[in-house]
Amino acid sequence: MTTPTTVNVAEEGADVGVQAGVVHGDIHLYRLSSNPNPREQFVTALNYLDGRVRDEARSLIEQAVAGGYVTTEVQFFRLIALLSGRNLRQLPTEELDRLIAICASLPHLDSHDEWAAGLAVIIELLTRTPDAETDLLIKKIDALNQRQRDAIYGHLEALLEGAAQDEMWRKSVALAQLQRTKNDRSSRVWKFFHPTPARPRTMLVQSAAVPLRDWLRTGAGVAVFALATVQMSVLMAAHRSIDPYLGLLAALLGLAAFCVGGADRYHRATRLRAKEAQIRPPQQRGGKAPAGGFAHQVDRLFDRYFRLYVPRDTDRAYWLAQTAGIQRHLRDEVVELYREQRVEADQIAWLVRYLVGDVRGQWERDTLTAYRQQLRTPTRSWALCIGGLALLAAGIFWAVPAVVTTAPFSGTAWLLLAMLSAVPAVRSWFRIVAERRRVVDDQAERDAEAAARWEAYHRWCHKLSDKPSDAEMAAWLESDRKVLVDQAMQQYRLLPSQVIAHAFIEAPAPSCKKARYPQGPWRYSRYRLLLFLLTDDGVRQVNIDLEFETATSEATQRLNYRFDAVAAVRIDGIAARRQTFQLTLFNGEPISIRVTEPDNEMLQVDENPAKIAELSLDAAGLTHTLHVLEGVAAEGKEWVRHRRRRADKRLADLAGAIRGLLD
Repeated sequence: MTTPTTVNVAEEGADVGVQAGVVHGDIHLYRLSSNPNPREQFVTALNYLDGRVRDEARSLIEQAVAGGYVTTEVQFFRLIALLSGRNLRQLPTEELDRLIAICASLPHLDSHDEWAAGLAVIIELLTRTPDAETDLLIKKIDALNQRQRDAIYGHLEALLEGAAQDEMWRKSVALAQLQRTKNDRSSRVWKFFHPTPARPRTMLVQSAAVPLRDWLRTGAGVAVFALATVQMSVLMAAHRSIDPYLGLLAALLGLAAFCVGGADRYHRATRLRAKEAQIRPPQQRGGKAPAGGFAHQVDRLFDRYFRLYVPRDTDRAYWLAQTAGIQRHLRDEVVELYREQRVEADQIAWLVRYLVGDVRGQWERDTLTAYRQQLRTPTRSWALCIGGLALLAAGIFWAVPAVVTTAPFSGTAWLLLAMLSAVPAVRSWFRIVAERRRVVDDQAERDAEAAARWEAYHRWCHKLSDKPSDAEMAAWLESDRKVLVDQAMQQYRLLPSQVIAHAFIEAPAPSCKKARYPQGPWRYSRYRLLLFLLTDDGVRQVNIDLEFETATSEATQRLNYRFDAVAAVRIDGIAARRQTFQLTLFNGEPISIRVTEPDNEMLQVDENPAKIAELSLDAAGLTHTLHVLEGVAAEGKEWVRHRRRRADKRLADLAGAIRGLLD
């Protein structure tokens, strides 16, 4: 068997480029209280076991037992956790001793206890001979409740030997084939990697900001105008006629009508200009936001979704050109709303999608510029303006002669003073009214925006509400791994009974997404796997890229080498930082792959980065893989023989302990 020259799976200096991780802080599946009781430890241990974090599950179950919590259910899962994924000859000496001690401590198994029935099946698995009948054992397993049945098929398929192992493996793979697509995996798994969406926000409405000069002009103008009007009415008294007063009254009514209609017209024109400014394409785009920053990520989101959400029957380039101003306005609003709130861009991707989708919907309904129609000056306002000016002119024409003829100099002065004070006062009044109405209209718009955004937010939260549990993610991954092992054995024309052991090195693939629950291991959207099959003839290695979200895989490399070709196996780096697995062959380049990346994300309050890294490596099965490969590197093929010889004596002790239990 030749030893091929290999290349590194991930070069030491390469950037794996794992995306920022998501921590689902709203789920406390693995979190224990500061002083947990044994029952709580056991329940959490089962969660870890379901998550395939075997070492942590074993530790917590032993703590529960030490605390006095011992039932047949506890003993059942105690054995499951201890034996999971390994045959008896793969157990270290201290764990074989623990297995013997557990079996020796078991009480008489009551046939009416369902967990005792499960324990009885495990004991039969431990004591059966290779030539024993397989069908009866399989029937006993199938007669157990589903929780026990899934635990045995999912964790103990390696316990048997010979034809029984082949049959057990066949059943286990068939179950894995069903479980890997179970619970609507294809449409739910992506939700696990999606962050908790940020709550919707809207811009605060700016309070009315009226310059002091407008208030002064209005106040002073009204006061001066009122004084001038009173003085002119005094001069009219000399005519001893009511006609000049009627003319003055008409002029005042006309002025009032003009102010009402003109203020409405001015407000609409001002608001129309503001709306047009929001959609007007920028003359030149501002400087680019710093790469990697929040604003830059929001830019990318808007660019992506505006390019993706093109209206029907619309050219993309035309759509992008016509909505450039809207895109810039919405982008600036979102950045302003969330920049200082410790929010990641992915958490507001739903909001960006909603905003862009809303723009597309308005485009398709031809309502994107509906505000132009809404802000057109109505006929009533035009009538007030024109009618008011006409009435004002008629009133002046009617009243002025009486004022001027009575007192030519003072009458003319008061008339001019009234006109000069009224013009700036009316203009300032228009601005005051427009600003106050702007606040009212803005508040109405914000309320409508908030209602629509909250509705979209609740729709998105509902869509994410069935995100997978960590146990489901672990079960899907374990099923994928089991199917991949079966495919590799078929490619090499191997039966399960011909494989001494199989092991995985599991690492995040480049540009993958990752997520976890508090105190739980990282899960990845894409994996880079190294599968090792140990046989009497040597090691078969298969490098596999697994697309976890789609449950598809591709074998990228297949290697065969003898046991004595393995020179060294090691892990470089420390927990909570970058760690690299390296397998060195005598006649080939080292095979290296990064198994952990530094966590730059904010941890939960009670989390330890080293512990999180340890849990992730535990879930990946790295400890078991290292144990197998380090033994091969140290002793070559002799490791297999020595392992068997060392284990046989302990297995004889185990058989004696179990016979004593059965007796």
